[in-house]
Amino acid sequence: MKPIAIVIGAGIGGIATAARLAKNGYEVTVLEKEATPGGRCNQIIRDGHRFDIGPTLFLMPEIWEETFASIGEKMSDHLELKRIDPTYKVHFDDGLRLELTSDIGKMQTQLEAVDKTAFTGFLGYIAEGAKHYKISVEKFVGRNFYNIFEYFSLKNLPLIFSLKALDKHYTNTSRFFKDERLKAAFTFQNMYLGLSPYDAPATYSLLQYTELAEGVWYPMGGMYAGIQALVKVAEKLGVKFIYNSPVKKINVGKTQVESVITADGKTYTADIFVGNADLPYIYKELLPDVKEAKKLDEKLYTCSTIMFYWGVDKQYKQIAHHNVFLGGDYKASFDQIFEGHTLPEVPSFYVHAPARTDAAAAPEGQETLYVLVPVGHLDARSEQDWDALVNRARETVFTRLAKEMGVTDLKEHIKFEIVYQPKVWKERFNLEKGAAFGLSHNFWQVGYLRPQNRHVTYKNMYFAGASTHPGTGLPIVLLSARLTTERILKEKGTIAVQKVAKPSLNPA
Repeated sequence: MKPIAIVIGAGIGGIATAARLAKNGYEVTVLEKEATPGGRCNQIIRDGHRFDIGPTLFLMPEIWEETFASIGEKMSDHLELKRIDPTYKVHFDDGLRLELTSDIGKMQTQLEAVDKTAFTGFLGYIAEGAKHYKISVEKFVGRNFYNIFEYFSLKNLPLIFSLKALDKHYTNTSRFFKDERLKAAFTFQNMYLGLSPYDAPATYSLLQYTELAEGVWYPMGGMYAGIQALVKVAEKLGVKFIYNSPVKKINVGKTQVESVITADGKTYTADIFVGNADLPYIYKELLPDVKEAKKLDEKLYTCSTIMFYWGVDKQYKQIAHHNVFLGGDYKASFDQIFEGHTLPEVPSFYVHAPARTDAAAAPEGQETLYVLVPVGHLDARSEQDWDALVNRARETVFTRLAKEMGVTDLKEHIKFEIVYQPKVWKERFNLEKGAAFGLSHNFWQVGYLRPQNRHVTYKNMYFAGASTHPGTGLPIVLLSARLTTERILKEKGTIAVQKVAKPSLNPA
């Protein structure tokens, strides 16, 4: 008889864990509160416009490939990827523009125009990022730690220092670049993880390495195509998805979870349970585990975002696929987001125009625009007038697009606008404090020090997703699914463990 698994939540971590468990002989049911799978990696379709709600960057393709391979499939049979190069067009408020590209010659020309020594610094920075990436995936991000002695072992300690885990990213970048704008151009990527480069470990130079060496890609059909492909394979393996079924309570015994109850009163029993809802929400609302919930509440959280999804009845070909606008005092802006929990006086923002690459993302001759403006998470102790902050963010975007791209009439051509802000992230996705990326990643919240992927008391309750080990970001959450599955199979021993291929570390 097959062992039974219940997965709470059909985010990418839940889907991938469900598929891996099914491939290894489990009978799996996924309970999802929404009408569709994907969690934050969902989509909006309206009037012929298609938006990805959350992530828009397909990074670390080898981790995706390994995920598909582990469930008996080839990624290339399911996803058509196009490389985006230049990866971004970066605009500074003093008029400087940089195109970040894997074309080394073009990078040299651009960087030396800013500072004669910058290209040499860039080569050193990318080389260090390559080292950080390989060590991280092999020794830290890509493995489970079952006790603190494994994490701080004599083998691991030197690697922690080699990864510069105790150094701050922005400070470390100053070793390679003198110009403040270049330091910003090679640290803003921390915002993919909802982090400030002034607080993030220097380890995260690996992000720039992965972008330029392995590439930034776009799956035709949008990032949601990746969700659809994984769900299709999971269903083929026998996974049952039940939508519009939010879990309201987890029933526990002394050392085991016994069942879960959904909003419609149904009870589901299983041998193991995997929580893919946001981890603090599970501890606070579903278990509830008051002591652990309080500990999680006191941890550092990532920032949030104000999102504008605009259906536009005109094309603006000067807007590239990925566009970054950096503004104002870089340090002050992060202080205002992460300490003041508000919108910076001069906000930076990101614009995604998928129709540059995928014409089906918008009606012919029209534009689908996605705008992300980083902002502080919810904080009852701060004055947060979200209507006013949203209005100010919107006007900032209009002003800079007009000034720097000649997009002067955008306001008149927006057919509809959908806005997400921290309250929406909290209410729709159960994200604690409306923190769009979950728990933060500082030295004390990574590796073994991050919340574990199994409950300490309830030995059949596991977790997968952004706020557990190893962390946030789509490829890292895919690794979370692998690590959680490996731990289940190791600890439960109910079936033969399939050998799972480790992701290749060679750049594509």
